[in-house]
Amino acid sequence: MIVATDIAELEGTLSASCVTIGNFDGVHKGHQELIQRVVQHGQKHAMLSVVVTFEPHPLRVLTGKKTPPFITLLEQKLDLISELGVECCLVLPFSRALAELPPEEFVRRYLVQGLCMRHLYIGYDYAFGKGRAGNYDLLRRMGEDCGFGVERLDPVIIGSAVVSSTRIRDLVQAGDVWDVPPLLGRFFQFAGEVIHGAGRGSRLLGFPTANLRPIDELLPKRGIYAVWAEILGSDEAPFAAVANVGHNPTFGEHPLSVEVHIMDLDRDLYGSALRIHFVQRLRDEMKFDGPGPLVARIKEDIRLARQILAAPGAEL
Repeated sequence: MIVATDIAELEGTLSASCVTIGNFDGVHKGHQELIQRVVQHGQKHAMLSVVVTFEPHPLRVLTGKKTPPFITLLEQKLDLISELGVECCLVLPFSRALAELPPEEFVRRYLVQGLCMRHLYIGYDYAFGKGRAGNYDLLRRMGEDCGFGVERLDPVIIGSAVVSSTRIRDLVQAGDVWDVPPLLGRFFQFAGEVIHGAGRGSRLLGFPTANLRPIDELLPKRGIYAVWAEILGSDEAPFAAVANVGHNPTFGEHPLSVEVHIMDLDRDLYGSALRIHFVQRLRDEMKFDGPGPLVARIKEDIRLARQILAAPGAEL
């Protein structure tokens, strides 16, 4: 997939394109339906399939306030979009100047002139430009003048509710990770770099753990989870594992951390990056009366995690 961050990189290289535009946080089932329509239309009509998105997220520029954590940051979002067969992704640097651009000018400059757009797909509730005036009705009128077609997709409904990034984020933050795959198309993932921790896992408890420095933003509710641990950059299959998201209260209060005990693996992973696939929450994080009771409970957590990860529907 071609990735461009400036329309000038693409001008003069395209003859016709089919486009969709949005933020696509999570690249969930609704996003996937939209993007797959673009790919299929492009293949059928000999048009380049193009996704237009923004970095940073417009909310962070426009509000100037802390926003909810995102399900996917740019690198993973691009990987997921590419896996859907998209040929080109235009990642526009978002700024207040871009936000103030009238939607008519944005469409002409970026989509019609820059991308030679001949067809556009948008989500059921998508609007853009100053005052969010770039809605479906405006796009249809512009399409008649500028020679492109427009289609608006209905929302994707799963479990009697619309699939949305907010719905998925709420499930993750509530710890209901088992309910996420039908909406996201995969288990919720969290990536981090393995760093040195307190050294208690192997030395004191007998269970070596990988302590992660977050690469991604969104974390599940504090607690213990059955997970798959994928070593990024490795050809090895993901390992069955148990993850602790919390503060290690048995040993005093500590900053929030993610620690992963990878079953059937005992080697140095410092400096490696792991992607953790959260399958099911096992329990709350608890404070134990010393290492002995904690070790006993960890053994039970591992037993339960093995059972869960071997069950239908838990495989990657």
